[in-house]
Amino acid sequence: MFEYFPNNYVWNLSVAIAIESGAQIGEIDEMCRPLRDAAARGEDAGTGDFFRSWVALADRLVALAEEDEARGRRFSAGAKLNRAALYYQTAERMQAHGYEPRKQVFRKGQDAFRRSMVLSSENYERVEIPYLDGVIPGILVNAAATGSRAPLVVYVNGLDSSKEMLYWSGLGRELLRRGVSTLHIDQPGSGEALRVHELVATFDTERWASTVIDYLETRNDVDQRRIGMAGISLGGYYTPRAVAFEPRFALGAVWGANHNWAEVQLRRLAREGDRPVPHYWEHVQWVFGARDMDEFMHLAAKMHLNGVLDRIRVPFLVTHGSGDRQIPVEYARQTYDQLVNSPKRELKLFDAHTGGIEHVSVDNMSYGRSYIADWIAETFGTRTG
Repeated sequence: MFEYFPNNYVWNLSVAIAIESGAQIGEIDEMCRPLRDAAARGEDAGTGDFFRSWVALADRLVALAEEDEARGRRFSAGAKLNRAALYYQTAERMQAHGYEPRKQVFRKGQDAFRRSMVLSSENYERVEIPYLDGVIPGILVNAAATGSRAPLVVYVNGLDSSKEMLYWSGLGRELLRRGVSTLHIDQPGSGEALRVHELVATFDTERWASTVIDYLETRNDVDQRRIGMAGISLGGYYTPRAVAFEPRFALGAVWGANHNWAEVQLRRLAREGDRPVPHYWEHVQWVFGARDMDEFMHLAAKMHLNGVLDRIRVPFLVTHGSGDRQIPVEYARQTYDQLVNSPKRELKLFDAHTGGIEHVSVDNMSYGRSYIADWIAETFGTRTG
């Protein structure tokens, strides 16, 4: 993994995600060069400095995009707004829940992303699925030709990502080439669903997953016999759980297994392994709507897949980075071993030969997204070339 800041995994993770999501390396250097001293103080201290540096460049890109748009240069404006949205989201993601400026920057990022999609004429449809007292928002990339139906993958977040970050991961683009639509969603506990609609995470993910399928069954461009689910990071728990209890899913795939997240929390309390975001314990309490650590640990205790996976009777792919510093590779093997009734199960470990050895292949996502897209296309019977 590209490590700009010595001995600061959490900050380096954000930088690596940004690079894999389409950042310009010169802009990365411009934003990060003034932050070296702040990064040396640890993962939590100095995140305000990180925020200001990244937001400043994002603001400048928005202004430059407005100049392009005024001259009718819509594609150029869209490209700049797309990077601005990425930098806004990266800055916001690094802050503690109570950091007030993050709210305005989140709105800026949402606006920049939506404008970039329109100006760039991207294959993009915003979806809003009513759920409880809010909505599950989504980005649909549609592979269906006019008057036809296409198979579709519901692509879900981890603990600290968003539907836009899923979009930037490129899996939807690879699936589109293979004739498969992708619905990238902010499920409860993530992205816009949490920040705007106050929908918190829950262990029984089939509750919201079934609502998403109910919606997809109303669309005339979706092949309802071929709806799958894919998840990244903590989506490695959410996806198997949903597929186990929602029989309408025709396949499942995870980009990073997360078989026993309850146990991972105990390891993190003991300072074993790396963590994904600064202010980690504040973040997880916010995501799960917990009042304190005791309530969070009570909720997290339900977040494991033991005794669940024998319910899965559809094809399932488990991928994992062999050098994952957040979620040990043993959890990928546990998930695979317990998929005893899947008619087509596969465990793929990305190693030094392939690249992508870090958590969700953040050191090199190209191999992972191609491998997962090929497996889904082969399983759905579409095309791989």
